[in-house]
Amino acid sequence: MTALPPASQTAVVIDGIKAMITEGMLAPGDRLPVERDLAARFGVSRGSLREGVRALATLGIVETRQGAGTYVTSLEPAHLLGPVGLLADITPAHRAADLLAVRRVLESEAVALAARHATDAELDAMEAILADAEARLAGPGAADADDLAAAIESDTAFHRAIAVAGRNGALAALVDGLMSHTLRTRLWRTVTEAGSMHDAHREHRDVLAGLRSRDPDLARLRMAVHLVGVERYALTHPDEPAAPAAPADPDTEETP
Repeated sequence: MTALPPASQTAVVIDGIKAMITEGMLAPGDRLPVERDLAARFGVSRGSLREGVRALATLGIVETRQGAGTYVTSLEPAHLLGPVGLLADITPAHRAADLLAVRRVLESEAVALAARHATDAELDAMEAILADAEARLAGPGAADADDLAAAIESDTAFHRAIAVAGRNGALAALVDGLMSHTLRTRLWRTVTEAGSMHDAHREHRDVLAGLRSRDPDLARLRMAVHLVGVERYALTHPDEPAAPAAPADPDTEETP
């Protein structure tokens, strides 16, 4: 029998371990069989087995514990969907609108779910987030970079709270993964487009009112209206960086 090339052997390992999980032979938290037994089971070399395990570790499916072996992770969506954040981080500026459109679709559904499932305590926590952002926007340092960044962090916390309140872990993980790229686009828009933060805050208030009304359609509509603003900005400014460049530090800048 002709030996499989290394790349194919690695694929055999990946597919084999995934099959053991989906067929119930391995459950979250279980330790994988020892290397010798797994290599024999899949008919691959130990080197290819290690490569396959490393690939699965990168995907968040297994984790290797020093001196204790390799284990199946919790397989929670937040753990497995981490690479979505990597996609968001490496997407070039001229493709930002693509990710923002995806986020708009996802968050419109997340907020509809939250309108059905959010507790009063969760809605009150969202209210507190908006109150904090409101205080920062009204304060004497509202135009300072630090206060703007803090206000945008409050914006992010508000959206994450909504996604979690929707009680759909996979959807919340996807929203969270796309958040970092949107955050950088929002920061650039805030610096270059006067009043955008105040507009966003008013829209957040509308979204929260939709949630408190327990009307999924109204909440969905208000979230879509809110998110389409930054999406349109990205479409009309395709060549701008995803975040403003930090000013050079005169104490560290090299002299030509």
